Amino acid sequence: MQLRSAIFQLLLLHISLSTTSLWVFPAQANEPFALRISCGSRDDVRTPPTNTLWYRDFGYTGGRFANATRPSFVSPPLKTLRFFPLSDGPENCYYIENIPAGRYQIRVFFGLIADPNLASEPIFDLSVEGTQFASLKPGWSGVDDQSFAEAIVDITDTSASICFHGTGHGDPSILSIEVLQIDDNAYYLGKSWGNKVVLRPAKRLSSGTGKPAFDEDMNGTHWGGDRFWKPIKSFSIGDDQAISTENVIAETSVPPNFYAQALYQSAVVGTDREPGLSFQIDIDPNKNYSLWLHFAEIDPAVTKELQRVFDVLINGDVTFKEVDVIRMTGERYTALVLNTTLSVSGKSLKITLKPSAGHAIISAIEVFEIITAEMTTSPDEVSALRTLKSMLGLPLRFGWNGDPCVPQQHPWSGVDCQFDRAQGKWVIDGLGLDYQGLRGFLPNEISKLQHLQSINLSENSIRGPIPVTLGDITGLQVLDLSYNELNGTIPESLGALKNLQILNLNGNSLTGKVPANLGGRPLHRARFNFTGNDGLCGIPGLPACGPHLSVGAKIGIAFGSLFGLLFVLVFITCWWKRRQNILRAQKLAAAREAPYAKARTHFRDIQLGKQHRQLEASKNAHASESVPLS
Repeated sequence: MQLRSAIFQLLLLHISLSTTSLWVFPAQANEPFALRISCGSRDDVRTPPTNTLWYRDFGYTGGRFANATRPSFVSPPLKTLRFFPLSDGPENCYYIENIPAGRYQIRVFFGLIADPNLASEPIFDLSVEGTQFASLKPGWSGVDDQSFAEAIVDITDTSASICFHGTGHGDPSILSIEVLQIDDNAYYLGKSWGNKVVLRPAKRLSSGTGKPAFDEDMNGTHWGGDRFWKPIKSFSIGDDQAISTENVIAETSVPPNFYAQALYQSAVVGTDREPGLSFQIDIDPNKNYSLWLHFAEIDPAVTKELQRVFDVLINGDVTFKEVDVIRMTGERYTALVLNTTLSVSGKSLKITLKPSAGHAIISAIEVFEIITAEMTTSPDEVSALRTLKSMLGLPLRFGWNGDPCVPQQHPWSGVDCQFDRAQGKWVIDGLGLDYQGLRGFLPNEISKLQHLQSINLSENSIRGPIPVTLGDITGLQVLDLSYNELNGTIPESLGALKNLQILNLNGNSLTGKVPANLGGRPLHRARFNFTGNDGLCGIPGLPACGPHLSVGAKIGIAFGSLFGLLFVLVFITCWWKRRQNILRAQKLAAAREAPYAKARTHFRDIQLGKQHRQLEASKNAHASESVPLS
C-alpha cells in the first residue's frame, strides 16, 4: 500500500507553528522524490508491512493534533492527525518547500478524531497550488476510495501548498500527506492542454479482481506513483465474468505512466448471453474528463486477430472503433492503453463495449476530471498581505493562509481581488478590515499593494504614524483610517494621490498642519474628513496654525524656557535673602534708638571718662616723682 522504503534523505527538518521548510538531498537518478508526512505526529513513524517512513508533522500553518481513528482499511496505519478548528480560521495549509520541480501525485488521507465528543465527519474542500481539486461529500468515511483525495499537478517553483478550506461543517482533519514525484509526461493530454491543468481521479477501477490494491502492492514502478485501484469483479450492467492469468504481460511498466503488470493480469469479459460490457460512473456535470482504458488479451480462447473486435462508446457515441487488442499490440499478453478527453454535460459517464466479433474485454478504467489550474496572486502582494497580517495582529479567525485570491471559492476575508491580464496574475484592489479589533501598526510594505483602490481600516485601534509610502499607491480612491489611534503628522505624500475621492482621518490623534495639497481639494472633490484630531490645524473647521517650528527649534525653546525659569527662581531666592538681611539691619538700628539703650550708653560714657581722668592723673603723678631736684 505504501512504497517499500523512503527514497530521499533529509538534510534539515524544522518544525514550527508557522511555515517551515524541508531541505533534502537530490533524489537518486533512478528514483523519484517522495515525501510522506504523518500529520499530528511528533516523531518519525514507520508503518507495516512495507516499513514505510512517515516524517513527523511539519509545514503547517496552524491547527492542533489529536489521536486518530482510521476511517478505512486503505488508510495508512497512523495513530495521529492534525485538525483545524474553524475558530482558528477557515483556510489552513501545509507548505512543502525545496522540492524538485516536476509532475507530482499529491494525496491527502483524512481521519476522524478519536474522541467521542469530537468524532464527527467533517466536510471541507481541498486545494493544491491555489486550485481546488476536491470537496468531501457526506458519508465519505464509509467509502474506501473517498477516504483520501488525490491530484496530479505540475510543481514549477520548487514548492507546493496544500490547503484545507472549512465550509462550516466540522473541523478539517488530516491523517497524512504524500508528495510523490512521477514522470513529467505522465497522463499527457496533448499540446492544447499544456501543463496548466490539475487532474483529479474521479474513478480508478481494476477489473476481474476482488482485492483493492495500490501500485506498491502490485510491485509497480515508483515513477508511476502509488495509485489506488478499486476492484470490480463484474460490471453493473450486463452479464460478464472475471478472468485472470499469471503470464507475463509486456509493455506495462514503461514511460510515461508506468502501469504495474498485475493490473493487466485480470480482466472482465462478456459472455455468450451478453457479449458486450457496459459500466456507468457518476460524475460532476458540465466538466471536462480524461478517460484511460486498459486492455490485454489474456483469454486463452483468443489467439489471433479478428477473434475479438469491439467498439468503445462513451455516452452513446463511438469513441474507439473496431478495437482488436492482438492486432493493435502485435501479440497476446501485451498491454494496450487508449485515452480520450471529452466534455460531459450530464451527471453520469457511461462506457459501453459493443463487440462485432467475440466478446468484449477490459482490464482497468481511469477517469480524471480536468481542472484548469488557477492563476495565482502576485508574490509581492502576497508578501505584503502577510506582513500586514503580522503587523496588525490579525485575529486567528481570519486565517489568511494560502493564496489570498485562489481558489476563487475561498478568497481571504477582507480582501478584494482582481485579475490582471497583463501580468497573468491576481492582484489586490481592496482591503476592508473595519471593526475588526486590529491593534498593531501600518507597515511601509503596504505600498507593495500597488493595485489597491480602496482601503478601509476604520474603527480599530491601529497606532503609530500614517506610512509615507501610502502616497505611492497611485490608483487609491478611498482611504478610511478614521477612529483609530494614529499619531504624528499627515504625510505630504498623500497629496500625490490624484484619484483620491474619500479621505477619512477623523477620530485620531494626528497633529500639525494639514498638507496644503490636501486642504484645498475637498472644495472640488468628495469627502475629506480631518475632524476629531485636536492637534490638527490649517483648514476651515480646524484651528489656525501658528508659526511653523522645526523639532530642533521646539527643543531649543523648551530648553530656553527651562533656563529662564531657573534664572528667575535664583534671582527671586537671592533677592529674598538680601531683603531679609536689610530687614535685620533695620531692626538693629531701631533697637539702638530706644530710651533704655540711650541711658546705658550715657552711663558707659561717664564711666569711661572717669576712668580716663584717673589714668591721666596717675600718669602725671608718676612723671612728677621721676623728675630730679636741682
